[in-house]
Amino acid sequence: MTSFQFIETDRVGTDDRVGRITLNRPEKMNALSQELLYELSEALHDMEADHTVRVIILRGSGRTFSAGYDLTPAQGGADAVVRNHKRQDEQGRRLVMGIRTGMQQITDIHMYFWNMSKVTITQIHGYALAGGCELAMMADLVVAADDAQLGHPGCRGLGTSRTGVIWPLVFGMRKAKELYYTGESVSGTEAEEIGMINYAWPMDELEERTIAFADRIAIASADHLGILKVNMNRFYENMGIYSSVRSSTDLDAAGQFTEFSYGFQDRMREGGLKEALSWRDGPYKDSDWYKR
Repeated sequence: MTSFQFIETDRVGTDDRVGRITLNRPEKMNALSQELLYELSEALHDMEADHTVRVIILRGSGRTFSAGYDLTPAQGGADAVVRNHKRQDEQGRRLVMGIRTGMQQITDIHMYFWNMSKVTITQIHGYALAGGCELAMMADLVVAADDAQLGHPGCRGLGTSRTGVIWPLVFGMRKAKELYYTGESVSGTEAEEIGMINYAWPMDELEERTIAFADRIAIASADHLGILKVNMNRFYENMGIYSSVRSSTDLDAAGQFTEFSYGFQDRMREGGLKEALSWRDGPYKDSDWYKR
């Protein structure tokens, strides 16, 4: 298999029929830089073309699945190409369509993960937040440690959730709206209860049970599973998932220009990411009345 910098690939299960991709930036809590996402896209394409891979598991290394998109400055390569794509004019003014273009390029990777002909399973431990939760939700099946945390705090002043718009197709409207409006997270146990994920297992059993789950699905051949997946996906696509995800990405770009978003951006520019997150999340921590 191809050698990568920010992900790892291996094979597990009976006769190595399960492909596995591991996000591998543990020192950054597997933050999703564009370079990592481009490598993920390449690995997914490789595994889709390999008939011996019947099911794909996506997981994270270290102490978490992914804490979200990487908000640090671009380092170069694919990362800089996407992040700096005509986002400002000659006067330094931010351009909404330039931001939207960069976001849609990343949405394309998420939608490929959704649409590829292999059955996919996301294995979550630690955090699956913001972009990490968006990515996780695009798999066919999702399992998590019972104490994992899933949610989208990015809805607090950083725009909206792009592929997280899939939530209304996954669980009920009331809970979907609550999680959108507050940016709150739910545990793996609650995520299973509301139908966000398939199973929540104890952390010390998560890897073994995920492989067993994937291996059970992989009894059927890759091409047969592909037909079943396409047939199932068509129902959800006919309910508007493509148009909804595209529209949600447009609104995510527009969300960069709200009063709340400007407040976050100002504090990040003046005091750095840690100060901006404290400004954003602090009031929510003080108002968690329903958890008391």
